[in-house]
Amino acid sequence: MRETAVWLAPAVLTLVVTGYGLTGAQLWRDELATWNAATRSVRDLVRLAGNIDAATGPYYLFMHGWTALAGDSIVALRLPSVLAMAGTAALTALLGRRLAGARAGLLAGLLFALLPGTSRYAQEARPYALASLFAVLATLLLVDALRRPGWGRWIGYAAALAALGLTHLIALTLLAAHAVAVLATHRAGLTAGGGDRRRWFWLPAVLPAVLLVAPLALVARSQRGRQLQWVEIVRPSDLTTLPGGVAQSSVVGGLLVGLAVLGAVRLGRRALLPGAAVLLPVFLLFAAGSAVPIWVPRYLVFVVPFACLLAGAAVPLPGGLALVVLAGLLGGPDQAALRHTHEWPRSAPIDYRAVAEVIAANQRPGDAIVYSPRRSWLFLDFGIEYQLRDRRPRDALLVEGAARRGDLWATECGRPADCLAGVPRVWLVLSGRHTDPVAAVSGAKGAALRDGFTVTQVWQRPGLTLALLTR
Repeated sequence: MRETAVWLAPAVLTLVVTGYGLTGAQLWRDELATWNAATRSVRDLVRLAGNIDAATGPYYLFMHGWTALAGDSIVALRLPSVLAMAGTAALTALLGRRLAGARAGLLAGLLFALLPGTSRYAQEARPYALASLFAVLATLLLVDALRRPGWGRWIGYAAALAALGLTHLIALTLLAAHAVAVLATHRAGLTAGGGDRRRWFWLPAVLPAVLLVAPLALVARSQRGRQLQWVEIVRPSDLTTLPGGVAQSSVVGGLLVGLAVLGAVRLGRRALLPGAAVLLPVFLLFAAGSAVPIWVPRYLVFVVPFACLLAGAAVPLPGGLALVVLAGLLGGPDQAALRHTHEWPRSAPIDYRAVAEVIAANQRPGDAIVYSPRRSWLFLDFGIEYQLRDRRPRDALLVEGAARRGDLWATECGRPADCLAGVPRVWLVLSGRHTDPVAAVSGAKGAALRDGFTVTQVWQRPGLTLALLTR
């Protein structure tokens, strides 16, 4: 089987599957943060990284340059992830060809293309697809460098590793698997003559990535308490839900694990590298998550291609193709659901667009807009701003914007009644469903709205309540 056929079919299939319904789901909270950050100046991005989201800072910088060229439509924001996942499928097939043969590589790439998780993170403007791409690329370059050592291959590996760390810090746990592969090359038969000595070129190849990422990791560590306060200490039961979490389908995740185990048995020693690339990052993050709250299943999406590689070796080609089709059929309902919303749970989507349409159709000159809550991971202000842009009502309580603060949240007026003085009508946007919207607003903001305005009309939209208040 020609090498071109091995990687091209998975890449094309991934483009077709992940490109379908690309704009079906609205930008969700994390993507809204990406959009808002990417549209800031470089100086503001540096200020943001110093306060929060330092680990995602390099990705924001990349998206800043990308949106300057491609715009900030939903398609433009998600296209880098789509292309990255297509590249990941192709590289997974090539890595499978190197380690397990052409047929296993082809099946691995095709299986990866049809996973709901591949579509989920291809259709998201976040760094997980890029991390998957660089994880497989670095591993493929490592295999080539161990087999045919040379400075060019080690430099390529070092560059891919640095890109991996800058894209997703936690993905550098993959280094543990690479270390195992390097130490075991003389047993696994990965090196040619003389390669056993040259395998130690791996250490200087790793050093640039470590030096480049270390300052970023230190800053990100200091921000963990603020950024991940919603994460809990990991429990053993969380391991049972991990396959469904990364595959975005419990049944497909279970099938993938079963096939990967069978494939590892069939491969024997050749399963060492892909098996370690799955197990060691999971183990390291679990161990860290037992001490500090850092366990988030999507952080481990980059191990999925290696599980697919093992699964591709489980069954010969005819039966393997049937299992790939079965995985696609079983994941069909989840594929459809993720194209409806990226929120979790999927039964509770947030429809910023519907609220924005009501405001656009009914606003008048002099109207103001108020959000509750303002300091929330839902980013209500980002969601409405993305939909309405310059057509949104004046943000009457805004004192200092998020970009100027170097944060993801703005500063509001300390005396809302004064800031709302002279405003004839207020559009109140609240998270959740409320029959009495003004009563749901707490503090001085709620008091100012209750004392100065009367609710004229209320609209209930998925995940949001919109109220028009008249003085």
